[in-house]
Amino acid sequence: MNQQRRLGLFVLLALLGLTAVGGWLLRPRAAMVQAARPEAGGWMPDHLMAKAGEPLHLRLTAVDMMHGFMVGQMEMEPIDIPPGETTEITLLFDEPGTYTYYCTRFCGPTHWRMRGTIEVLGEAPETVNQPEPPLYVMLGMDIDADHTVPVSLERLPSAEKGAALTADVPERFSSREVYESQSPYSAWVDLKNEPGMANLTDAEAWDIVAYLWQRQPPPDTLASGQTLYEANCASCHGLSGAGDGPLASIQPTAVPDFTDPTVMLGANSAILQGKLLRGGMGTGMPNWGTIFTDAQIWALVDYLWTFQFTTEETIE
Repeated sequence: MNQQRRLGLFVLLALLGLTAVGGWLLRPRAAMVQAARPEAGGWMPDHLMAKAGEPLHLRLTAVDMMHGFMVGQMEMEPIDIPPGETTEITLLFDEPGTYTYYCTRFCGPTHWRMRGTIEVLGEAPETVNQPEPPLYVMLGMDIDADHTVPVSLERLPSAEKGAALTADVPERFSSREVYESQSPYSAWVDLKNEPGMANLTDAEAWDIVAYLWQRQPPPDTLASGQTLYEANCASCHGLSGAGDGPLASIQPTAVPDFTDPTVMLGANSAILQGKLLRGGMGTGMPNWGTIFTDAQIWALVDYLWTFQFTTEETIE
């Protein structure tokens, strides 16, 4: 190879090198986020900054085991983070606010502590629709009050049996307002005191309540609620809802038993919604208000009632 060819090759390689370096320099800077078990630090860092309308580039890595990454209330699929590898993702936030990111892979007894925040800066829209307060707040309910009731059931109330007994039930009992703001127990008491329904046995009145409660959510909502429950609640509350999940024994307080009628039938849907939104104060239950959408919260509420009321077939 003569000198002129060597010089040309050198120049070509130099240009290619500069192009590669320049491309590397022009690549958007990505923030490194490390995942570890909560007792080893959890998310590091656990607070990020971003700007609305501008992409946020992240490089995710796990140091000890498989973790998962998800931003609450965003339409995205969970991202697995294998240990020892780097996963690059880009997030885009349309509006300013504070968003929560969390681990989607069970990583130990304190898994629910793996949460971080992304503070998104930017100008708020000129017209902002302020969200309504939670239903329990609007109704003035104390979600920490004792809601147990003296209920003793012969069997699990049946929505199917209740469907055949509703001919004389006033329409007001079927309203969404009753479902959200009244407890099943208070609805049962009202039914027993309703003129013309005095001949109902206790079990028949409970069957009607089961029908009224189970006819509110559509079947696809119950399926969504079940998926959310099994992925996020069953580890403590158990798949059957009996408060006997694998992590129940290490919680600071007793885990509620959703199959216990004295515990559930004195509460109402607004109270259950509030518990999910805020979390259990002084207990091991995390808040889900920054994780799930409003529709997901209500899907969970609807599903929780299935631990009290059976539906042998779809109720129209």
